Amino acid sequence: MAIDTSVAPKIKHHDEKYKVIGTRPVRHDGVEKVTGEARYGSDINLPGQLHGKVLRSPHAHARVLRIDVSRAEALDGVHAVITSGDLPNPGDKLTGGGEAPGLPVKYKSANMLARDKVHYHGHAVAAVAATNAHVAGEALKLIDVEYEVLDPVLEVRSAMQPDAPIVIEDLRTAKADGSTGDAPSNVAAEMLYEKGDVAAGFAEADVVVDREFTFGVVHQGYIETHNASAHWLKDGHLHVWCSSQGAFTIRQELADLLEHPITKIHVYPMEIGGGFGGKTTVYLEPLAAVMSRHTGHPVKMSMDRAEVLMATGPTPGGYVRVKMGATNDGMITAGYANLAFDAGGFPGSVVGAGCRCVFAPYNMPNARVEGYDVVVNKPKTHAYRAPGATHAEFASEVVVDEICRQLDVDPVEFRLKNSAKEGDWQLDQPPYPRIGHVECVEAARDSAHWQTPLETAPGKRRGRGIASGFWFNVGLTSSAQARLNSDGSVTLLEGSTDIGGTRTSVAMQFAETLGIDVADVNPIVADTDSVGQTDVTGGSRVTFATGLAAHNAANDMKDQIVEGLADLWDVAAESIAHVEGCFSANGNSATVREAAELLEGEGVFPIGASTVTPSREGGAFATHIADVEVDVETGKVEILRYTAVQDAGVAIYPPYVEGQMQGGVVQGIGWALNEEYVYDEEGRLRNASLLDYRMPTALDVPNIETIIVEVPNPGHPYGVRGVGEVPIVPPPAAVANAIFDATGVRLFDLPVSPARVQAALAAHHGEA
Repeated sequence: MAIDTSVAPKIKHHDEKYKVIGTRPVRHDGVEKVTGEARYGSDINLPGQLHGKVLRSPHAHARVLRIDVSRAEALDGVHAVITSGDLPNPGDKLTGGGEAPGLPVKYKSANMLARDKVHYHGHAVAAVAATNAHVAGEALKLIDVEYEVLDPVLEVRSAMQPDAPIVIEDLRTAKADGSTGDAPSNVAAEMLYEKGDVAAGFAEADVVVDREFTFGVVHQGYIETHNASAHWLKDGHLHVWCSSQGAFTIRQELADLLEHPITKIHVYPMEIGGGFGGKTTVYLEPLAAVMSRHTGHPVKMSMDRAEVLMATGPTPGGYVRVKMGATNDGMITAGYANLAFDAGGFPGSVVGAGCRCVFAPYNMPNARVEGYDVVVNKPKTHAYRAPGATHAEFASEVVVDEICRQLDVDPVEFRLKNSAKEGDWQLDQPPYPRIGHVECVEAARDSAHWQTPLETAPGKRRGRGIASGFWFNVGLTSSAQARLNSDGSVTLLEGSTDIGGTRTSVAMQFAETLGIDVADVNPIVADTDSVGQTDVTGGSRVTFATGLAAHNAANDMKDQIVEGLADLWDVAAESIAHVEGCFSANGNSATVREAAELLEGEGVFPIGASTVTPSREGGAFATHIADVEVDVETGKVEILRYTAVQDAGVAIYPPYVEGQMQGGVVQGIGWALNEEYVYDEEGRLRNASLLDYRMPTALDVPNIETIIVEVPNPGHPYGVRGVGEVPIVPPPAAVANAIFDATGVRLFDLPVSPARVQAALAAHHGEA
């Protein structure tokens, strides 16, 4: 397949030269997906299967006084009706892993099916399995639920007040000092990160900017809705098929929730139509499993779009205050941040990650960051691409822009002067290893976009903004197993769900290590019985960690080939050289393909395997430039031009890296301009459809220019950094800073919708 190099991403290369890495092969899963042959969760149809549906609460906050399922059970075609009483009562047991290891299982269980209370509009109350989906839907209407409606609490600062309605009566605050609060509270946890002397740092500052920001709830917006099929066999083995971001995570959560041996749970990963962090946990899987156990039939379930928006895990809404000080010569002296994120109806927001990222692009000599995980009457929030970082760095990057304006310094030079670099201490981590923020800012400065003056237009307000972003990435555990076939090809089993092309990026690292063509590697995402422990596809970890497992598996296979050839050639193993896929010693030589044939004749079939838990993941930085045009009459903001610069460490497959960057930018523009859950005073979600929940389309974004910077991560043999998450971080701040450049008006609340822009412009003109 020919590649149009005119649209290939611009890359500032590292010095290392590779044969496979950095090339642009045809993706392994491409044909199946473009022909429609790839199998997704909804494609599963098992003999004798039933169809499941969920009854959801019409209230945001209410006690469940009574549930009568008798009329539903009597309906012809209904095989099972379940409520929370059909799930094990976990008591005070903690989760063994999965989404949030160490949290009480009772909260996860109560989110599957409400126990004493419903905590949000759309909270699951009961589930039905019937001969078809239509009968199941009719059965839901026959379930009688009596509620005692309570006042909801929807906003984090209101929820933190002493007189706020309490969502979970037995919840006590886990305080930053390690103690536990003694009174019911909606604040699930407090956290504190400190460095240096903040008071002294602010005293040294010549300019101090202190601002408050708010942001609404935003959904990941994946195309494919949640689905699950389960078959509980009579021998106790449970088989589950689902579209998730991690089969092993689903297996662990099912074991926790169903109190069933993990060895009897088999999860089969299907293709996934998007996730972005929102498919790393169970919703339908436990319900399908329990109803399958009750009926003896397989049970298939899927959500419609309204259910996805109402009852799955969006990113938190919340509040951030950022205060920063700098000297007249443009040096940051101190930073303070206060972050309160809503966790939704149960504890566990991403505020901790937000705290760690809020000042990450800068060498902050003195800093204090306070975080609060707050329960409110909304769906349990969840990860969404660099979870917590977009919220936090929107605030800090807008404040940085305001400092630059007050000091009349160039925002690029300010960032270069204050950039975090190798050896700088982070708030809660050891010093940074080799990182690439400086290189990203320099590439943005030198880009055609930044160097080209912004075009003016009569009667139009246009502006340019710049912002940086950081995401630290994670390592976790990954496994890979490779089998050398007799024709020299390799079957590579790995456990990471492929969302962004990781089958190919992992296979390319294996091929580079063994010295073969990537077309000779057949990567397969295996089920939980066929490959070693592999954690979730998330945290920008797969190309890094699963790629490392594949690299090690290739070396293991290489060693086995060498041992086999040593016996065959009657030479010492250490005398055999391996160069670009060719083994040679003492006048003998063999390619991998030839070695496979030779070893098969000797009954030797090399199988390379590796399980890794790497700790030297490489944090990723990005710097983005946005040009906007603001319609002062309507408040509408149009993105005219956008450039994303990002450090990928080493771009294994550049088109995938570019696609991740562009995809993250589009989602970040959605956060910036339009996307937001709208609740009424009773806590009902009013825009639970894609007609009313406004995501960007192709008409809302320009062609997104990309520049890939390569500063290799010293913690990976090929220098890989995660790339999937950091591109969503800078867009809201870059757009907001561009709006200020165009209008002179600062916006502190996301999204900067036409109504908010219009109101801010009117207030600004009124003050003027």
